[in-house]
Amino acid sequence: MANIDRALRSNIKLRHLQLLVALDEFRHLGRTAEFLSVSQPAVSRVLTEVEKMLGLTLFTRSTRGTEPTAAGESLVRFARSVLAQYEQTRDEIAAVESGASGRIRIGSMGAALPALLARAVGMLKERSPRATVLVEEGDLTHLLPKLRLSELDLIVGRLEPGYAAPDLQTEALYVDPMVAVVRRGHRLTRKASPGWRDLAQMPCVLPPPWASLRVKIEQAFHQHGLHPPQDVIESSSYLALATFAVERDAAGFMARSAAQALEAEGRLRILAMDVPVELPPVGVMTLRERPLTSSAAQMIDYLRRAAAELTAH
Repeated sequence: MANIDRALRSNIKLRHLQLLVALDEFRHLGRTAEFLSVSQPAVSRVLTEVEKMLGLTLFTRSTRGTEPTAAGESLVRFARSVLAQYEQTRDEIAAVESGASGRIRIGSMGAALPALLARAVGMLKERSPRATVLVEEGDLTHLLPKLRLSELDLIVGRLEPGYAAPDLQTEALYVDPMVAVVRRGHRLTRKASPGWRDLAQMPCVLPPPWASLRVKIEQAFHQHGLHPPQDVIESSSYLALATFAVERDAAGFMARSAAQALEAEGRLRILAMDVPVELPPVGVMTLRERPLTSSAAQMIDYLRRAAAELTAH
């Protein structure tokens, strides 16, 4: 334990951490060496150096490549967190020196991107054109680990109760109900009262089976005495939905604010039917114990203003 404490406090350098993260990414000494622009013996030498510092085996080597041990996985998580904090601090200092307003790293779920986040980023850019906004789209299974590793400052999207945890702080911004959509000019847009029976008989884009929304949509079909559609494409991507609505004449389901944004662009049309699917509110998720940067706090304020505008609209 003393060796580990001394190594982490005094001996481990950024280049060691960068190598560990690269090894975890590529799982191969040769590809890691190529990525870092060093020789393969140099990679082996530095890895052995770190393992001697700690008195631990971090990666097992074989003809198939490298694989992190349990200790290696722990140290890689530590390395990712330290490197993320290093990059954040470097960017903040560079922003102050250049007169920019910093860099904000946002994880966005699909429901928040077309309307809420686009509007909030627009507000930020009006005031601070030189501010940098990194947006990474995905679901919570993809975004939460990045938030916890300090690779993201905040997440915007649906506050799924199943992902509640003591280390997370959430703020609900508005309720965004579900609507059904089809392509512009689809025959159902001319029908006064399209219904679930219409959707059951046509191709549909539905969320993947593991998504809670998929279960709720299928339950809605059953509640109307219908089997869910058999011709299904599974995706949580609004881009995929919009594409297959055109290419396959498919229907789909999305948050109303996102559907309204795509309808305004002329890409989709919202069907005049009720979709009784209860959804969690859209909001912001941050880490409870990690102080927000001034840029992230400013972004959250713009998200609040954008949500208020959406609600009023």
